[in-house]
Order: sequence, then structure tokens, then C-alpha cells
Amino acid sequence: MVSPLLFLSSKPPISSFPSSPAVASPTQTLSESMVEESIENAEATITKWDANASSLTRITPLFHRNRKDAKEYLKSVRDLRRAMHFLVSQSSYSEKLILAHKLMQMAMKRLEKEFYQILSSNHEQLDPESVSSLSSDGSGSFDDEHELVSEDEAELKKAGESITEVERVSALAMSDLQAIAECMSSCGYGKECVKIYKLFRKSIVNRGLYLLGIEKFKSSQINKMHWEALENMIKNWLNAVKIAVKTLFNGEKILCDHVFSASETIRDACFVEITMEGAKNLFRFPELVAKNKSVPERIFRLIELHEAISELWPEIETIFNVELTSAIKLQALSSLHKVGDSVCTILTNFGSSIQKDSSKSLVPGGGIHQLTRSAMSYISSLADYGGMLSNIVADHPPPGNSPLPESYFENQTSIDNRKPAVSLHLAWLILVLLCKLDRKAELYKDVSLSYLFLANNLQFIMDQVYTGNLKYLLGEEWVSRHTKKVKQYALSHESVAWNKVFSALPERTSAGLSPEAVKGCFKRFHSAFEEAYTKQILWLVQDRKLRDELKVSIARKLVPAYRDFYETHLMTLSGERNLEELVRIPPDDLGNYLSDLFHGTPFSSSSLLSSSHSRGCLH
Repeated sequence: MVSPLLFLSSKPPISSFPSSPAVASPTQTLSESMVEESIENAEATITKWDANASSLTRITPLFHRNRKDAKEYLKSVRDLRRAMHFLVSQSSYSEKLILAHKLMQMAMKRLEKEFYQILSSNHEQLDPESVSSLSSDGSGSFDDEHELVSEDEAELKKAGESITEVERVSALAMSDLQAIAECMSSCGYGKECVKIYKLFRKSIVNRGLYLLGIEKFKSSQINKMHWEALENMIKNWLNAVKIAVKTLFNGEKILCDHVFSASETIRDACFVEITMEGAKNLFRFPELVAKNKSVPERIFRLIELHEAISELWPEIETIFNVELTSAIKLQALSSLHKVGDSVCTILTNFGSSIQKDSSKSLVPGGGIHQLTRSAMSYISSLADYGGMLSNIVADHPPPGNSPLPESYFENQTSIDNRKPAVSLHLAWLILVLLCKLDRKAELYKDVSLSYLFLANNLQFIMDQVYTGNLKYLLGEEWVSRHTKKVKQYALSHESVAWNKVFSALPERTSAGLSPEAVKGCFKRFHSAFEEAYTKQILWLVQDRKLRDELKVSIARKLVPAYRDFYETHLMTLSGERNLEELVRIPPDDLGNYLSDLFHGTPFSSSSLLSSSHSRGCLH
């Protein structure tokens, strides 16, 4: 450990001592006899505690359990200082002044040693966590003359009955440091005191940051890291920054303000030098991460970094509240803005990646496209960070090349009826996805299958919206609008896929049809139904509700019409020998055939030709 003797200044000229406070002049308050008495008393007290003496007091702490000795020592030094001012006013050179100056040097050396010992022996009691629990009002346990009082009086009164032992020791150590700092500063030795304090406390702060896992990195080091390693560092930083701000820097601020309460200039400069390097390094980390590769999966950690700084910003402003600490706040703000910009860049790039997706592979059966799954998984996760993300994108509107209609969605929680920025961004991303799905639907040669593809994918999107926070961010009107659109796609699919089957039956049942006309209707119906059935049994609708709604809608239109035709005209063909070949599907089996559809399971068409299909009710 560094010895406090290294900080002892060379002997300053007598003129370096500051003048007394703005009160009556020394000649009015002191007489020559009083000066001699003050010097004699000071000599007795100071030499007794001389740091170079061979007596027991040389190694005995002055500021220990007996507060009386410390009180007398500081009083002697203050009296000696006043005596020196009187002597200087009378004569610039005298034997008494030389003696007084020698005693002052001796006293300052002792106080330097005491100051260092208090910092060193109480480093656990003066750790930031203990200090941050105490008041930061800068008040000490001194009366108007800054004299120490007994520990069983003002200290315990000030702390209250519930004070812990650690808090009590912390308060006493802080008061002792404050008393020594004020005494040394008033005697012209403030620099020596500050030098000891800064060196010791800076090591405490740096060690605290080191134990929190805060290292000094270069941008090149961050860029070379694997994402797993960097992500672990981010997680550690998110925990560390809260402790660093709320405990480490806050505690150091309280201690510094208390010890150097007599001088705003000294305490500000001291606090800056102790914390500047560590704080700037701490707040620089998010900026380094933001400069790294902007890939989609990293956005969530970036959002958390932004949120951490945003939440701590009021405390950062309070702790680093002077001009000298502006560089620290500027670094925190720089990281905040760089992280925010990186998040918005990732969002924009993600939208662009959807637009640029060039895969032309068709999903079998018109099922859900992998792009839909991956994009909605990502967008749903973004919605879980909606509150944090909203603050970031507030000043970053979606790209102008894909404008949203004014009535595209509404959010009832918006107080001023303005769309929250995060909602605009997420709605824009879904719109980009829907536009891309429209293009992919065009790849299907069967128009009805392209409609089924759109219905499937939009239904999947709506399921993701319903089951997460997206429904709150997009609003009820948006949800209702797109739910209707799913039904429109389903109806379009039905119209195109079953139009030929519907048109095979006469629009109106007529009893006057000839047997040949009836046979033609049955033949056309069976052929059209088999064609539709053979194709659509291979198609897939994963959402059970949508699948059932499709089949029910088809059945409601087809089964009654076919039953009516069947029951009206079957007797016309009663004399035909091959009646079973002419009428292959009884009305009761039609619904069961429809129940096979949209499961994506192959079913041999020969079974439809060879036998009835009685397997229970439509499901």
C-alpha cells in the first residue's frame, strides 16, 4: 500500500497560507500574549503526535476511539493558523513565525497520515454500498467552529436509533475525513489532501468496475467476438451498469461531496478525476456493440441496452451534474443514440430482406410459407419489447417507399389519436410481408390454390397477432380488417375451386328433363367433383377453424343442391342397367367426401369411383 508520506508537500512559503475568513482583522481578535499561548499549546499537542517521534503516539491513530484527542488536535491547528496570520500581519519574519510554520508542517504531515489511514482502514465501511445508504447533503457532525463532538452524542442522534454498526462506522469515518480535509484546506494544504483522496478512491472505483466485469475494449475486439461471447458480455453489462450507477458512482459522489463539502470546486474536480475514466469506459460499451454487425437476432439485446441507459438517465444526470462531468453524460447519450440508430437500421434491413426474398419454391398444398413463419416469429418477439421499442423508433418513421394508408389501423390507447411509432413500424413490416406473399401466390398455376395459400398465411399471421402483444399494438380495427380479408380469400378459393362443380347442376330443378339430360348432369357433376376432390384432398389448411369453415361453407351450398337434383331425377334413370355407374355418389356420402379435404393426405380417386364413402359426419 502506498505510504501517505509520499504525498507530503515541500515547505510552502508563508505567504501561501490563505487569509482568515472575512471577519474582524487578527489584530482586533488576537493579542500578542494570546498568540504566544496558542503557539505553546499547539506545540505541546502537535509534538505529542509527531509522525516522526519515537513515542507510542507515532503509531497510535489519532482519529480512533478517543474523539477528545482528535478534537484537541484540530483545535490546536486552527488556533495555530490564526496565530500565524496574526504574526504575518505584524511582521513577515520572526522566530515565532518560523516555529509556527515548523509546527504547521509537522501537523500537516500527521493529518496526511491520519487521512490516509482512515481511508485505508475503513475501506470496507466506506465502500459505495455503505456510503450510498447515507445522506448526500454534505452536512457533517461539527458545530459552527467545525469541532468534533463525541460519538455518543451528535453522531448517534444524526444516524437515528435504527442505525447499523456499519453505517455508524461509515458516518464517523466520513466525518473524520471531512474534518481533516477542511483543516488542511484552510491551512493551505488542500492539494496534498486531495491527491491522497483521489489516488485511493480511484483505485476503489476501478476495482469495483473490474469486479463487475467491466473491461476496456476496443471496437476491433468487439467485432472479432463470436455472438455467444458478446451476448454474455451484454447480459453482464446490463446487470453491472445498474450497480455501477446506483451504488458505485452514487456512493462515491456522496462520499466526495461530504468529505469536501467546504469547497464545491474541489469536490467536483475530485469526483471527476476519480470516476471519469471508469464511467466513460462503462457507457462506451453499448456504442461499441452498436457498431458491430447489424443482424436481426441482435436487435433484442440492443433494445435492452437502450432501455438500461434510458432508465438510468435521470440518475446519471443527478450524479454527473456538473460541467466537468459533461463528457461522461455525452458518452452515455452517444451510446443511447448509436444503439437507437442501430435498432432502426436493423428494422429497416429486416423489411428490405422480406422484400428481397427471391425463393420461388412452392409450399405443397398451399400451406404456410417459411418466410411467413420466420417473419412473424420475429415480429411477434419485437412486439414483446413494444414499450422499449416505442421510445427508440419515436423519431424514426417507417421507410417512405411503402406508405401506410391513414386508416390502416388504429390504437385506442393513443391519447392524442396519433399512431404510436412502434405500431407503425410493426404494421409496416406485416404489410411488407403480405405484399411479398401476394407475389409468391402468383407462382401457383392453380388460381384457387393461390387463394388458399393467401388464406392460410394470413390466418397464420392473425393467429400470431391474437396470441401475443401484437393485437394491442395494431389495434382492434386492424385485427378486424385482416380477419375479414382471410374470409375473402377463403370465399375466393371456394368460388374458383368449386365453380365447375356448382355449375354442373341445373340452376333450377326441373322435372321435365329427359333421361339423357339427367345422365349428362350426373356425369358432369361426378367428373367435376372428382377433379376438385382429387386436387383438394392434397391441399392443406392447418388452422382447424378455417378448415372447418371452408368445408361447411362448401357443403351448405353443394349438398342441398345435389340432394334436390338427386331425389328429383333419380327415378328418371330407374330403368338403366348401369345405374350405380351413372350415379356413383349418394347425397348422404357427399358430406363425408368433403370431410377428407384440406388435411394434405393423399386419397386414391379409385375409391371414389368404386364404392360409396360412408365414414361418418362432416368434421
